[in-house]
Amino acid sequence: MRHLLSVFDLPIEQISRLISRAGELKREPVIVPGAPSLRGKTLGLIFQKASTRTRISFEVAMTQLGGHSLFLSADELQLGRGEPIADTARVLSGYLHGLIIRTFEHATLESWAAHSTIPVINGLTDLHHPCQALSDLLTITERFGTLRGLKLAYIGDGNNVAHSLIEAAARTGLSIALACPKGYQPDPAILTRARQEARATGAVITLSTEPVVAAAGSHILYTDVWTSMGQEREAARRRKAFRGFQLTRSLLGRAHPDAIVLHCLPAHRGEEITDEVMDSPQSAIFQQAENRLHMQKAILEWLLG
Repeated sequence: MRHLLSVFDLPIEQISRLISRAGELKREPVIVPGAPSLRGKTLGLIFQKASTRTRISFEVAMTQLGGHSLFLSADELQLGRGEPIADTARVLSGYLHGLIIRTFEHATLESWAAHSTIPVINGLTDLHHPCQALSDLLTITERFGTLRGLKLAYIGDGNNVAHSLIEAAARTGLSIALACPKGYQPDPAILTRARQEARATGAVITLSTEPVVAAAGSHILYTDVWTSMGQEREAARRRKAFRGFQLTRSLLGRAHPDAIVLHCLPAHRGEEITDEVMDSPQSAIFQQAENRLHMQKAILEWLLG
């Protein structure tokens, strides 16, 4: 059974196929009438975290591919009354053709995958956000025509998005320079494995506490919110720790002249990114957001088709 729990679940050949297929589906957004690739297939979405892009892009993706989706709030299932994940996964495997799980602990997602006989896709956990990183690769490829030889500078929290970008870079040969405050750096185990993988692809993975160092000569400047879902009580402390890690016009000036700006959204304008940068001609943020839809279609075709 194939699942998508992290970028490292995918060999480079599959990543390349997904990028190529997502591009095709973007150019022809609705499958030719009479030949929908997921006709008769039903996707379940079980979300314990709020969502705009992940939920809507997967629901629209299933519709455009001829299938159907069901949004299943975890609180509305018997899970909320204590039914084990193992039992729920077995039952839903008899009803559905695939599951999107959006939850907190990555171990919860792994439990769904362990007990499901249908594909399970990571819609976000505290550790990984693979669908976001894959769609980011599509955006970068559209702009530059390649991934190899490019440098992505990630400025901010070493969170789930950072982890998936690190894995994507290691697998594809895209170099990544991360600048994160002390105490908010990526998981060391993910960095170690990614650096081992990068030996084969030529990707350079660096980590510092200096945004200007990471941004120097970069082709992509990427940032994310300083306070993710579930960390709201830490907001004041994080704003203090991340002072100086804002994506500004000055920082953008350190990058390559043709550099683009990415943000996985939602953005807290005036915190991790300024309005001037987010709305600048170099911003590809809303192209990036649209590409979530096209990459989700490619992922669904691959796993459910």
